[in-house]
Amino acid sequence: AIATRLLEVQELRDWATIIPVSAVGDDQVDLLADELIKLLPEGEALYPLEQNTDEDLEKRISELIRESILEGVHDELPHSLAVTLDEMGPREGKNIFDIHINVWVERDSQKAIIIGHRGSRLSDVGKRARLEIEKLVKQPVFLSIRVKVAPDWQRDPKQLGRLGF
Repeated sequence: AIATRLLEVQELRDWATIIPVSAVGDDQVDLLADELIKLLPEGEALYPLEQNTDEDLEKRISELIRESILEGVHDELPHSLAVTLDEMGPREGKNIFDIHINVWVERDSQKAIIIGHRGSRLSDVGKRARLEIEKLVKQPVFLSIRVKVAPDWQRDPKQLGRLGF
């Protein structure tokens, strides 16, 4: 029955190939994807080959900080934090890159979670993020992270704008 249907489909037009698939059984789905990719035209590059993203350095650093904070506390801080970068740049006369970050939360209890007992959690966040940022800027980094409370910032259009949303 399937062979008959395949022959009928083949007669409809000149196909590049016919691949019977089953998404339910996951049969030949990978083969179909490979064949479709081969048929796609190659487009022009959206950014230079040595560049691996189209995000600017500020956005990448902010995301590294946010990722480091959310590691291990997903249930406690679902999406109620934002990261803004006050300033960044090489320190004059030194081989060090200064970064000053603000982490915004909605409640004091969230601030306490991020900071941790005697600052231990924030220190760990800073160490992890700094290692990744140093790979990005290719030099040692001084990272200052301040945690601030902006009540209900997710529901305030002005606050959302200031925090980059």
